[in-house]
Amino acid sequence: MHLSAAQALAAVAEARDSGQNVFAETCPQYLYLSLDDLARPDFEGAKFVCSPPLRTPDHTAALWRGLRTNDLSVVSTDHCPFCFKEQKELGRGDFAKIPNGIPGVEHRMDLLHQGVVAGEISLQRWVETCSTTPARMFGLYPRKGTIAPGADADIVVYDPVARQTLSVGTHHMNVDYSAYEGMEITGKVMVTISRGRVVVGGGAFTGPAGHGSFLARDLNQYLT
Repeated sequence: MHLSAAQALAAVAEARDSGQNVFAETCPQYLYLSLDDLARPDFEGAKFVCSPPLRTPDHTAALWRGLRTNDLSVVSTDHCPFCFKEQKELGRGDFAKIPNGIPGVEHRMDLLHQGVVAGEISLQRWVETCSTTPARMFGLYPRKGTIAPGADADIVVYDPVARQTLSVGTHHMNVDYSAYEGMEITGKVMVTISRGRVVVGGGAFTGPAGHGSFLARDLNQYLT
């Protein structure tokens, strides 16, 4: 389960400090969004209904600190592209009927890099939380999670100084709103290579159908 609250993170840190094999993750929305977004007028807050729920802004600093100290091991996200029209709006008059989740998988790497820009995490920690650590936790390292002879050539070419504004008008997700509408960030994925083949370039997907392959995971390498 995604971790969003400072109190939960404190419990994870206590367990890890005592030598327990405990691993936790958070998501970009808990680093940038808050209950203030849920309180937006005219039912706009429905766009930010997710679980666990968004918290008050004071939780954000604790989550960034948890990433720095490795009490939060990874940053991941599910992708819930419920459109506002006809889907989120099902909850008008009944909060319980609002589809639960936020779209945002396209911006995960960029939002975490903004943490590097802001001095919240190091460049090395950004790579660890997004790539190396997940590969180890799923028992796929060194096939995944590193650039080395014999590894799959999964490589992101990243421009750390490119500027972009996140918006429904420019994203590639099939959903009619952006949870980060108007947010200006520094850093952008320029090229994505999967197993040695360019699959994203020039802002467009160029990969062939059927290129993906199933990988059976192995034991968590932090436990072996």
